[in-house]
Amino acid sequence: MYSIGYDIGSSSIKATLVEIESGKSIALVNEPKTEMGMHAIQNGWAEQHPDDWWMHICTATKRLLKDQNVPPSHITGIGISYQMHGLVVVDKNGKPLRDAIIWCDSRAVEIGQKAFDDLGNEKCAEQLLNSPGNFTASKLKWVKENEPEVYSKIYKFMLPGDYIAYKLGGEICTTISGLSEGIFWDFKTNAIADWLLQHYGIDATLVPKVVDTFAVQGQVSQQGASESGLAVGTPILYRAGDQPNNALSLNVFNTGDVAATGGTSGVVYAITDSLSVKESSRVNNFAHVNYDLHNQRIGKLLCINGAGIQYRWLLNNLKVSSYEEMNELAASISIGSDGVTLHPFGNGAERMLDNKSLGTQLSNLNLNNHSKAHLCRAALEGIAFSFVYGMEIMTSDGIQTKVIRAGNDNLFRSEIFSNTIATLIGQEIEIYNTTGAIGAARACQLQKGDYETFGKQIMDNDYVMSFKPSANREAHTKAYQKWKKELEQLLKNN
Repeated sequence: MYSIGYDIGSSSIKATLVEIESGKSIALVNEPKTEMGMHAIQNGWAEQHPDDWWMHICTATKRLLKDQNVPPSHITGIGISYQMHGLVVVDKNGKPLRDAIIWCDSRAVEIGQKAFDDLGNEKCAEQLLNSPGNFTASKLKWVKENEPEVYSKIYKFMLPGDYIAYKLGGEICTTISGLSEGIFWDFKTNAIADWLLQHYGIDATLVPKVVDTFAVQGQVSQQGASESGLAVGTPILYRAGDQPNNALSLNVFNTGDVAATGGTSGVVYAITDSLSVKESSRVNNFAHVNYDLHNQRIGKLLCINGAGIQYRWLLNNLKVSSYEEMNELAASISIGSDGVTLHPFGNGAERMLDNKSLGTQLSNLNLNNHSKAHLCRAALEGIAFSFVYGMEIMTSDGIQTKVIRAGNDNLFRSEIFSNTIATLIGQEIEIYNTTGAIGAARACQLQKGDYETFGKQIMDNDYVMSFKPSANREAHTKAYQKWKKELEQLLKNN
């Protein structure tokens, strides 16, 4: 028997089959085969039609079952991971009234900032754990202000994963974790933030029914089955946003657990049971997947925009053949890159730098002595130093790290990158080869509360290696302090 996991990204849909008994991933497919498009009617806007996600879910599911010769009746549960902070609005028939406004759309920034100022920074920080910002609630307010004819027809709003669950089972519902990522949840009262809805003039009846993250959230309907290829009655057992789900995929559930991702952007996601939000202007706080009214697990999320995109830019412009070649070049240079420093903040405003846009800064380059090998080393160190800088912000917000787990992506496969972070924070980094879709499929078993088996399956199937702190901490510290001093000067001058 198997569970099936979906990961609804903005570039593609991933679907995977996982064998329940062993937790082993049997197969993974991506749809479409080329990257999904986005609609950008104006600068800073980003939209996708939610039925495009559903179409690709159906294609991926049928392909997966056919290729693996698995009867639909052998699927015993469905888990869903999805791009966070999106907005889907539907009418009474469940039909989308407009394209979804997705996570990277920035049209609601000013609306969120005004609400933050009007409602009071302290109240928002204490009860929402965030500014309303550019999150789902503010996007819904934008629709109300700018598209009143659409707003007047809204029956319910949903997050992207809620819509896919609805298309599968015909029931409109959401989770506390989902509501918190949309900034609809009041952590002080453990209820819907009615006062924010009232401030925005949003009718509370638009909020979907709330279900548990790990539970029978619905069952595949006759229509859902005919379109997807799944069997009628297959239970939907889990859903979560991509970052909480990535943490789950790495067995990160408890206070002091930290998940790290080194993709195009970097993410540090740390678990705490504290509602402290000292760094709320630089760190987002959401209900983690195992949050409930008696177990307040908060996921503190710090994003570093300039991470893998910086290393990829070098790959595309240095005339090297692969990341492996770049890593070899970097390894030929000593710690500190012979004085060359790179601050990799060329991918837009950095929230952890108080939303300043510094651009990528390359410093201390000597045209007689330095080569592309120095650039590769300086880039790996600079991105690693950015993670360490972010971890220091997390520490100031009360995080005491007990374990760090990371995915087996391009950056964390680099010994220089991972060893630099491990050495500077004094903490071993465990590397796992997994995906959000695999995590979502395995999460189906957590409705039974069997976290021990869940963790064992991750260790048995996904563990790759660990990077331990180096004994040569002094050289790393000296290089980091130089980089940090230069960053502070850049921030001062900006």
